[in-house]
Amino acid sequence: MTDADDAAAQEWYDRKSALMEAMLGPEHDMVMHAIIPYAIGGGLDLYYYPNGRPGTAIATKELSELPGEGSSNDVFQNYELVMFTRHAVDLDAKEDDEGFGRAQHSINAILNAIAPYSAQATLNPNETCEFPADMRTVGGRCLIFDGYPTYDDVEPDEFGLLAIIEVFRSEMDYARANGGAELLRLLRKHGHYPYSDMDREPVA
Repeated sequence: MTDADDAAAQEWYDRKSALMEAMLGPEHDMVMHAIIPYAIGGGLDLYYYPNGRPGTAIATKELSELPGEGSSNDVFQNYELVMFTRHAVDLDAKEDDEGFGRAQHSINAILNAIAPYSAQATLNPNETCEFPADMRTVGGRCLIFDGYPTYDDVEPDEFGLLAIIEVFRSEMDYARANGGAELLRLLRKHGHYPYSDMDREPVA
């Protein structure tokens, strides 16, 4: 990249980061950096937002490195991914098999599976997704996507967040029969939106 390219990428990163904080609240001062960078085939860096909704939002910042490039859909020219857990952020417990550690491990696996897919496929709000049964860690798990609430100072289609919500198979079947918007309505009604914690009863 040229110096001009670097400057443009940094300007977009700063702009994007400010927009994400407008949607998610102030960012945590710690980032989980991948050992091998995502751009050369490694894992995602994960960014934590514990100051918005109760619990923790965990988001990406590597799907869209310049305006108009990277993951996009019918709503957003560019987007990053975000998932939510009710657990408070606790990076000292990120390797634990319960609480925040378990949620972090699950969210990390899902985000790293969806991120490269999002570069090839158009993933829209209200759509569902099921991982093949033979996939490591995430096999057989079911998801629904939603455009996460945006902000007032930017065109709606410039940049946004695509929320990924893990759901039960019965809920995914319900969404496919009745529409994803109807399942999202039920998740909101029962207080489960936009969390991916599965220690709850299905709403359908």
